[in-house]
Amino acid sequence: MKPIIAIMYDFDKTLSKSDMQDYGFIPALDMKPAEFWAETGKFQQATGVERILSYMYTMVALSKEKGIKLTKETLNEMGKNIQYYKGVETWFKRINKFGKDLGVKVEHYIISSGTKEILEGCSIAKYFTDIFGCEFYFDPVTKEPVWPKLSINYTQKTQYIYRIRKGSMDLRDDTTINTKTDKIRIPYTNMIYIGDGMTDIPCMQLVQNNHGHSISLYADKDEAALKKLLEEKRTNVYIKADYSEGSELEKVIQSIIQSVANESELENKSAKLAKKLGIKWKK
Repeated sequence: MKPIIAIMYDFDKTLSKSDMQDYGFIPALDMKPAEFWAETGKFQQATGVERILSYMYTMVALSKEKGIKLTKETLNEMGKNIQYYKGVETWFKRINKFGKDLGVKVEHYIISSGTKEILEGCSIAKYFTDIFGCEFYFDPVTKEPVWPKLSINYTQKTQYIYRIRKGSMDLRDDTTINTKTDKIRIPYTNMIYIGDGMTDIPCMQLVQNNHGHSISLYADKDEAALKKLLEEKRTNVYIKADYSEGSELEKVIQSIIQSVANESELENKSAKLAKKLGIKWKK
């Protein structure tokens, strides 16, 4: 059986250059990003509503105020103009091929506090095994959002790492994820989490503390902040946000895939030798 590697990504400022709402949704409101996020902050301060739920409420409230019919299809369409860091759109095919050539299956996941309906419309959505993000419940008649279906804040993101590890992908199932089992689909050692900063710390530490790999990406202006995360041992490495062929990020990911392939080959050889000698083998 081929070993599986899970590469898990934050989205905003990890794959995309800015928040996903900045490219389609906020311009449709005839607002600037700073204005929209200021409105979100005002609502949060006035009501005490959690930050992620606050932005979801503000999206709905401002859409109604501006006369925009906010449907799942509208949000999907707003994902088409997202701008990515260099190399992102060819990244997945390159990494998948590298893994395949070594006998390793690479799976990609998004774990984001952003809007899933926008993510599903972006040009790279097809490359992900699963996308976890905040979702709206849409009225069956009006097709407009009436309630948050799912909200994912920064600590809640860790739940999805557990789900990926166990292969428990049905979000309605809260039993399997909490049940102790030896049947692990993807071990922590085969996990890579890629994020861009402080909001990714819970996920980075969960993976890193269990002998997986966490990578912090920076745009030029953010390098100092992420250097501090490395000094505090909250991440394994910090690298410039460049996904292009031959980049430092690609070399690091390739070295991890190579390491997993080598470990798998050694494991297979040990198991075969044990069988030949009549020894019960367990990793």
